[in-house]
This record gives sequence, structure tokens and C-alpha cells, in this order.
Amino acid sequence: MEQQGYPIYDIAGFAASRPDIVVKPFAPYRMEHHKLQVPHRHRFYHLVYFTKGSGHHTIDFDRFPVKPHQLYAMVPGQVHHWEFEGDVDGYVLNFSASFFQSFLLRPDYIDDFPFFQGLAQQSVMDIPQSMRTHVTDLFQEMIPLAVSNNILSLDKLRVLILRLFLDLAGMRAETRPGRLSYNATLLRNFQKMVDKHFSELRLPRDYAAMLHITPNHLNAICSDLLGQSAGEVIRNRIALEAKRLLINPALSVTTVAYMLNFEDNSYFTKFFKKNAGMTPEAFRKSFAITNKPSG
Repeated sequence: MEQQGYPIYDIAGFAASRPDIVVKPFAPYRMEHHKLQVPHRHRFYHLVYFTKGSGHHTIDFDRFPVKPHQLYAMVPGQVHHWEFEGDVDGYVLNFSASFFQSFLLRPDYIDDFPFFQGLAQQSVMDIPQSMRTHVTDLFQEMIPLAVSNNILSLDKLRVLILRLFLDLAGMRAETRPGRLSYNATLLRNFQKMVDKHFSELRLPRDYAAMLHITPNHLNAICSDLLGQSAGEVIRNRIALEAKRLLINPALSVTTVAYMLNFEDNSYFTKFFKKNAGMTPEAFRKSFAITNKPSG
């Protein structure tokens, strides 16, 4: 589905049998959806495991090479597009936010996996040789289950998907948030709050109050675990959303500034230039030139 000239896709447009889950080989999926090379967003979780192919994948303006035995995971709202070279194959998994809600006690359980936190650098994984057969077998077992309307089959599918996610998290030696240190848990909660409130809450003290800690404590946590201040975390999230909106040709710079709650266009331009190193107009122009769809 397109809104205001900018592609934003719902999972229903990709699902043949069920409106909340898609699991299939990537090659036919790519043939069915020709517009994947145009920058777009999804309203669903999106995961691709490549077994064959080359090219590049851009996620939120970070560009990664596509290569065999590489896995990409994305959350709703991220902007991405592909630039493939030659034949590409593998597996794709799309699922809606509601697919696990009735199955899991915690609705936000999926979001706590490190590769589903909306950070491009954490969402790209090279699968080691020792795990490749296992990952392929999981996808092969998922495919027939994804087209079933049998509740037991769907629950089995959910279990297989969760097993994949847990194995991927274990591969990176990551632990679940319940086992993180107190400060690491605070940081994750801060990042979630910023992701939800960045357009209206701009100051670290606002988030510190919600976390029931002092602004100094929040800054110390961010500095220790991220190497940046709490204010930088907030500003970086605003700048990322600005970039996501600016590549929509239907939105003027003034409209983007308004959507992000900037008082005037000049203040937004000043903010963007300081954080992105160029004006909004220059960013839009450079992205349009360097990211024209191929083929």
C-alpha cells in the first residue's frame, strides 16, 4: 500500500493464506514483489536469510553487502531497500506484531531480542557454518506450517520461530534482558521510551523522571554503556526519523519539521545539519541520486 507517494507495506499485501505470517523461499517472494528495490517501510517484522546472492541492502541509511549465509532482521517502521546483483535466494519471514501476542505472557518479548531493537548495525548477522544447516532446516519446517489454519500447526510455527530467535541471540552471546545488569535494564527502558516519545520529549530530565532516576545517573549510564550522552541518544533518534520522512518526496521539509514538532523550519534545518552534516534539502537530493532503484 502507498501513502502520500511513499511505499508503506502491510503484511496483508504479502500474505497468501493468513494475514499475520509469511514464511517462504526468497526467490519467488522477490519475483512476486517487484518494488522491493524502492525505499519503503513495513508495518510488520521482517527477516531474510540469504543462502545465495550478492548486492547491497540499505537499512535506515546504513548500507550492508548482501552475501550468502547472512541474516537481516527488521522492525516495523524502519526504511530499507535492496540492490541485488544476479540471482538471489534464501528465506523470508514476515509476521505482524499480533502474531505472538496471544501466545506470550509479555507482549514486548520479541522486541527485547538484540536484532529487533531497530538498530541497523545489530540487525545484520553472519551465520557461522556450524549453524547454517540448522537455520535452513528451521525455515524448511516453518514453510508448510505458515499456510495452515490448524491452531496446533500455528503454535508449532510460533515455537520454531522463537527457537530461531533464541538461537540467534545465543550465537551473539547475548542474554535476555531479565539477566542484564540494573543499569543495562535502565538503558533499554530509556531507549524504548525515546523511541515512543522522541517527538514530544526532548530533554534527558523528562526520561530520567519516568525512570525514577536523576538526569546525571541517566547520562552516566549512557556514557558508560553507549559512549554518548542521553541527549545524544534523543537527538540521534529525532535525526533518524527526520531522514526516514525526508526520503518521502510527497512531504515538504516544512511538513517534516511540523511532524517532528519543531517550532519553525529554520530551527529544524539547523538541528538536522548539526546532526546529519548537511541540510535537509541536501540530504534528500543526495539520497535520491545515490539510491535510484536498479532494474
